[in-house]
Amino acid sequence: MDFAFDARTEELRERLLAFMDEYVYPAEPVAAEQRARLASPWDTPAVFGELKAEARRQGLWNLFFVDEHGSPGAGQGSGPGAGLTNLQYAPLAEITGRSPHLAPMATNCAAPDTGNMELLAQFGSEEQKKQWLEPLLAGEIRSAFAMTEPEVASSDATNIETRVERSADGEAYVLTGRKWFISGAMNPDCKVFIVMGKTDPEGADPRRQQSMILVPRDTPGVEVRRAMTVYGFEDHEHGGHAEVVFDGARVPAANLIGEEGAGFAIAQARLGPGRIHHCMRLIGMAERAIELMCRRAIGRTAFGKELAAQGVVQNWIADARVTVEQLRLLVLKTAWLMDTVGNRGAHTEIQAIKIATPRAVVGILDQAVQLHGAGGVSQDFPLAELWAAARTLRLADGPDEVHQRSLAHRELKKYAGRR
Repeated sequence: MDFAFDARTEELRERLLAFMDEYVYPAEPVAAEQRARLASPWDTPAVFGELKAEARRQGLWNLFFVDEHGSPGAGQGSGPGAGLTNLQYAPLAEITGRSPHLAPMATNCAAPDTGNMELLAQFGSEEQKKQWLEPLLAGEIRSAFAMTEPEVASSDATNIETRVERSADGEAYVLTGRKWFISGAMNPDCKVFIVMGKTDPEGADPRRQQSMILVPRDTPGVEVRRAMTVYGFEDHEHGGHAEVVFDGARVPAANLIGEEGAGFAIAQARLGPGRIHHCMRLIGMAERAIELMCRRAIGRTAFGKELAAQGVVQNWIADARVTVEQLRLLVLKTAWLMDTVGNRGAHTEIQAIKIATPRAVVGILDQAVQLHGAGGVSQDFPLAELWAAARTLRLADGPDEVHQRSLAHRELKKYAGRR
């Protein structure tokens, strides 16, 4: 077994690590200072544009995206993406996870745009790609994915109630419904929503009732009503999480993605890569937490000796290192399987990392907060916001319990009828 990264991955890792040290980490306090002076907290600080320009200049742009909408590894950087496999992208996403509110945006590798770009590349029409995918790949606009609803248990996507009805003349669809926690929707650069709703609510197959449709933000009948906080954080850098109401919003029939009834299958295709991307970045968050723990432990004294000499602190740091190494291997195995046997072939591993990674990283961050004392819950360190982000990922893209249920069924199926 060869655990070494290939030459291209190593070269990109070196460049990305240097970019983080020289540009991203110094920009963290600058972004906060600039945001405090903006007319609206949802406007984008100027430093983001500077970071994006530098990332593009250095070729650290769209690292997640497959060139020419083809197979991973195609193009080797000749098209809009870097042409990396999932296995090549994993250690790069981990690095950006060390500054999850800046680095993914700086490199145009931030959710929900990444999933939306992949969705459009795979299922969008040529017209849809030209109108929305191209400006997303260029970093000129942002987007949102509108699926979760406040009135139903959205962990079961068949519960979704938003209606997408064909107009009498057949030339348009009309949307009626309410969504919430729609990530990125508060950002004024968010120009389009990919909305999941029901075109056939009475259909016999509950997984063929839903469809996906593109809804421009400025469509009459679309209201971005309010920002939803996450443990009190508004998550400005990410574009916030909004409640969005569709009240008779009418869009052309050509805005439908794929065919009527394909929404559930499209959503599943979108969420698989999104789940592993989150887990890749979570490992980077855990690495930053370990670094902060070690620096704090060496620099502080309590009860006559350094915190680093306290047995409980040593246990926290050792256990965190073991946990991160375990998670990284599982994520890399999953990435390799996605590249070699496809997302369906890696289904069990995708669910496993989605269960294990957020849960474990929340624990590491919690200990890092504890070690920092009052500072750990303050704005002077990134730990509280990192904790909130990691804890949220135990819900996003499917809660732990849904993945556990599905994974258990797959395991039990192997032994059915063997008694």
